[in-house]
Amino acid sequence: MKCKYIVGVDEAGRGPLAGPVTVGLVMIPVDFDWELVPGVRDSKKISEKKRDIIYKQVLALHVQKKLSYVVKSVSAASIDSKGIAPAIRRAIDAGIGDLECDPVDTFIKLDGSLHASAEFEQETIIKGDDKELVIGLASIMAKVTRDRYMVGQDAKYPMYGLAQHKGYGTKAHREAIAEHGFSPIHRRSYCKNIKVL
Repeated sequence: MKCKYIVGVDEAGRGPLAGPVTVGLVMIPVDFDWELVPGVRDSKKISEKKRDIIYKQVLALHVQKKLSYVVKSVSAASIDSKGIAPAIRRAIDAGIGDLECDPVDTFIKLDGSLHASAEFEQETIIKGDDKELVIGLASIMAKVTRDRYMVGQDAKYPMYGLAQHKGYGTKAHREAIAEHGFSPIHRRSYCKNIKVL
């Protein structure tokens, strides 16, 4: 295979009690100039401000056709009905389809336990978001997109504090669920041990 493109894949939001799981995919040419986006790392290891800067740089590079990116989210309801692993797999497949990747010249690098369609040459890398810049970039696109969505949902459901914890199972979030019950964006399958008043 003569590889022309590399796609990095990572997800954000596997573990929260509320909100979607979000998958980021970034496709770069093999000779991509990483000086165009300095400071890329695992999204959890850089500040929110730095993530926002890199996010905007990617948007500009996408317009300039120097890279391509797609972000796909799967709802809490779908996670509840089908499970988290199938939800993530479906998002990966949809993102690869949107990027119009060709198995003939595209190599896919995925974080952690993720896998793409078997027709693609691929590598799953433990802690890949910190070892491979293209996966780190995908993790940033996924996290910023998901975080912004959760801040928007905070305006609809202010009693849960979603803007602060982004749906993760903090003590305050669990207490809010116990007091107010579930919103439409809560993953009920993740909240079975919370007694609602």
